[in-house]
Amino acid sequence: DNLKALFRPMAMMIPDYALVAEVMLFSEGFETSKDLSRKMVKLYKLSSEQLSQQDHYDFGMRALKSVLVMAGSLKRGAPDDDEEVVLIRAMRDSNLPKFLLEDAELFEAIVQDLFPGVFVAEAEYGDLAQAVIASLEEAKLQNVPKFVVKVIQLFETFNVRFGVMAVGPTGGGKTTCYQMLKAALSRLRAANSKNVEYQTVHTFVLNPKCIKMGELYGEYNLMTNEWTDGLGSTLIRNAVADTAQDKKWIVFDGPVDAIWIENMNTVLDDNKKL
Repeated sequence: DNLKALFRPMAMMIPDYALVAEVMLFSEGFETSKDLSRKMVKLYKLSSEQLSQQDHYDFGMRALKSVLVMAGSLKRGAPDDDEEVVLIRAMRDSNLPKFLLEDAELFEAIVQDLFPGVFVAEAEYGDLAQAVIASLEEAKLQNVPKFVVKVIQLFETFNVRFGVMAVGPTGGGKTTCYQMLKAALSRLRAANSKNVEYQTVHTFVLNPKCIKMGELYGEYNLMTNEWTDGLGSTLIRNAVADTAQDKKWIVFDGPVDAIWIENMNTVLDDNKKL
């Protein structure tokens, strides 16, 4: 009780996901947004209950919003397509890459139950797949079909989010995955591909655990009242200042812990500020 006296009670409420999804779908140009929003929220609720519990699974508001934004861009790209098909494609593209094999099958089954009889054709990535295979052969690596799919899924995830985290065991192929995507996109741009999403990629790799937080993000000197940029913030500033079409990936290659990743929260959400 004496500890309770030091705090004040606060009322908090869970946002109405269905209403938020409905309004966002309407704003993105969907006509049947009422039914679609309910089905989508139901899908996320069932997924969070029935899929295995993994640290990197996220079925919260942030994940919901990214799917809705992606659905909107797909809708504008193909306005005549069935709205259910567009939404299913958005949900698949943003969720399947992070699921374990057995969870991916369960997710597909839940989608079939909620959208019975709806057939969704696989997206065509012929040029990109060929470029990935050529990049693998050039690097003298084996052409494993599942790995090619994983590289394409990384590309799809980049289309939804501007910040991506690759998780997995040591030697699982995380570094090779992004390097092969980089090589494939650069190869397609060199061949003057008509798709504007295929641009030359530049990577800036650093280990966030090898330097102090002040050296990584920058710090304020209390003695001189001067701000000094860190390594990460300098790289991001330089990338933003460059007006070329080329893509710049700043890769934080190291173990994830709360000390350095906490500061990336506001960078990777809609604030986009450090």
